[in-house]
Amino acid sequence: MKLKFLVAICVCSLFLYSCEEHKVDPVKQLKSDVEYLASDSLEGRESGTEGERLAAAFIANRMKEIGLTEKGEEGFMQTFDFSPKANPHEETADTSKTIRISNVLGMIDNGATKTVVIGAHYDHLGHGISGSLYAEKDGAIHNGADDNASGVALLLALADELKNSEAAKESNYLFMAFSGEEMGLLGSNYYCKNPTINLEEVHYMLNFDMVGRLDTSKGLAINGVGTNPNWTTELEKANWDNLPFVYGESGTGPSDHTSFYLQDIPILHFFTGQHEDYHKPTDDVGKINYNGIHTLKKLIARLMEQLDAQEQLEFVKTKDESEDNPRFTVTLGVMPDYLFQGKGMRIDGVTNGRPANKAGFLKGDIVIQMDTVMVDGMQAYMKGLSLFEKGDSTLVKVQRGEKVIEEMVRF
Repeated sequence: MKLKFLVAICVCSLFLYSCEEHKVDPVKQLKSDVEYLASDSLEGRESGTEGERLAAAFIANRMKEIGLTEKGEEGFMQTFDFSPKANPHEETADTSKTIRISNVLGMIDNGATKTVVIGAHYDHLGHGISGSLYAEKDGAIHNGADDNASGVALLLALADELKNSEAAKESNYLFMAFSGEEMGLLGSNYYCKNPTINLEEVHYMLNFDMVGRLDTSKGLAINGVGTNPNWTTELEKANWDNLPFVYGESGTGPSDHTSFYLQDIPILHFFTGQHEDYHKPTDDVGKINYNGIHTLKKLIARLMEQLDAQEQLEFVKTKDESEDNPRFTVTLGVMPDYLFQGKGMRIDGVTNGRPANKAGFLKGDIVIQMDTVMVDGMQAYMKGLSLFEKGDSTLVKVQRGEKVIEEMVRF
């Protein structure tokens, strides 16, 4: 009897030792995720390439390991085709070329009536597509460790935290890894037009884009605080580490939260700052602050727990700060629809008080002419804007259904 008892004790001890031995340190897991996504074997994760597909498969497998429910259209995947015609960086469009890209979606379904969306894009610039700031142009791999392997790693870490937590059970959580961000928010734009949940039940959306370089002396940028009246109060309450916050009011910007803001959803975009390695091959794993990402995970988990029991958050429209574009000095005050494949530039959002709004243009209108410039796509639209200065007026034509509407616009 005594021998059986000793054997049982030994077996239990070995089991507990084995569990501890295989329990992955959260910071090491963050590092492991970033190192794979930013490895040379994925060749920069350009949308539509084998590297992007490998990254998508890796993320889907990690979501499965964590225990998330498949929430794509085929398992974890939401796959769609895109013609690069809408890429604003290209001089001409090759409409014969089509790329296939995938969003990766996993969910914690608590049976709640509201859902929180947590997003991060996983694509990058491959060997240096349009948008690269690398002067040599020698085809070097742009690994994108900060942009945005860091955001995906934070997303996965937060999923693991919430899956194993007894707190924050009054909301569902949809984790979304987007592709096509570098080509114009393609993945998030597509999802908002083809959602796998009811977007009216979305509580709020959090976006992680470039969160791998936390420097507590410089602070953490949090954009979108103007989209809900209580964002700053809730963020300060969750800031146990006394991080310096640098707030941005606007709900729009060059990242995937914009697509959800245009659906009247409160958003926050977390960003640890610009750096000299941005869109260059030098954005690599050795420069990532993994403990910093872990700190952000704890901050965001506290914020989400605070918001869990609250009713649907109020949405507030904000000034569109992203319109301050150095390429031209005037703007219509609209958000373009980068997925639109037809002739013209379709409006995906109109900013209050700006020229398009004053002219009566609406979301869904298609800009087809500015003065004498025939607008057949984004490039023509931007070239058209570059012809005007503040105070100028011009005739703008938009297609609205079967009608062509003409209005004078004053910049």
